[in-house]
Amino acid sequence: MLTTSSPPITLAEATATAAAPAQSPGHGQNQTQSQTATETPKRPAARLQWFSVRKELSPRARFILGICSFLLPLAIWCIVSYVPFVWHPDIRIDNTGDVDYFQTGMLVDRATFDAEVQNMKDAHKAAPQGERANPVYLPPPHKFAEAFYTAFTTPPQQRDAMWLHQSLWHSIQVIFWAFLISSIIGIPIGIVCGTYNAIARLFEPFVEFFRYLPAPAFGALAVAILGIYDGPKIAIIVIGTLFQQILIVANTTRKLEYSLLEAAMTLGTKKFALLTKVVIPGILPDLYRDQRILLGWAWTYLIVAELIGVSSGITFFITQQARYEHFENVYAAIAVIGIIGLGTDLVLAQLGKRLFPWERTLKA
Repeated sequence: MLTTSSPPITLAEATATAAAPAQSPGHGQNQTQSQTATETPKRPAARLQWFSVRKELSPRARFILGICSFLLPLAIWCIVSYVPFVWHPDIRIDNTGDVDYFQTGMLVDRATFDAEVQNMKDAHKAAPQGERANPVYLPPPHKFAEAFYTAFTTPPQQRDAMWLHQSLWHSIQVIFWAFLISSIIGIPIGIVCGTYNAIARLFEPFVEFFRYLPAPAFGALAVAILGIYDGPKIAIIVIGTLFQQILIVANTTRKLEYSLLEAAMTLGTKKFALLTKVVIPGILPDLYRDQRILLGWAWTYLIVAELIGVSSGITFFITQQARYEHFENVYAAIAVIGIIGLGTDLVLAQLGKRLFPWERTLKA
């Protein structure tokens, strides 16, 4: 009888076989189940990733949340405008009945309408009819969307008034010159105050006092000194931003690592070179970010500033449209200001990434 002899087993194979643990037939299945059980909790963890404390969001999550920040207010506006049983405090008259002072299309509050209906019924006269509506100062979203086109194409009510695009350009010029003047004065003072404590002690107490004074309170004084045209408007915006700017820039300068200043002074850097070669380059990315924030601050003073002296710019357009109760145009003009401001900020943010690419490297 022939027998087949197995090949000889080497020492390494025998050692590996002895070291391998014995596996039961169901071991592979149990291992798969344990891996599945281990991986299962990862799904809810991924869902809760958006709510992790100070954890960087993915680009997709940032985009979705950014869109939702605009869609949520729009959804609330649509509900208030188009769902009849949500708010709608007024009644739009469709049929005046026998009420003398009612007119078709007129808006009256519900209490007055109900009282007149009851009066007509008691007198056996024709009762007025109408449907629930919102006040004239809250147009529905579709009217607001139409106003984005009509506000730019409809000529102004007054013959000598400016078109919307002309008013916007005038306001942009006022903001530009006001913020430029404020930056030319505020940035150097803020940097020096943040670098030298003696100068900070000399300037900051008065700046702290002055920043609490409301800028519009200086309107009459600005008109008396600078006239009734753009001068006082620019001055009000400068007053509103300058003193905040000095304090913010000074605080940003103080965040610069003192070891950099010590190293520069040890190497014999003079005072002026210390500012131009060490301090300013060291704070430049943060200073740029501060200016973006302060530019938005300047926009918030625009409406008040343009009411001083001769009303002009986008403020004149808004007040004229409100006078004729074209509130959809008012909302459109306000939204255009926000779009210009947000668009400018996004452009400056992208420009900042190109000017200071090392900032992204440090964050990563």
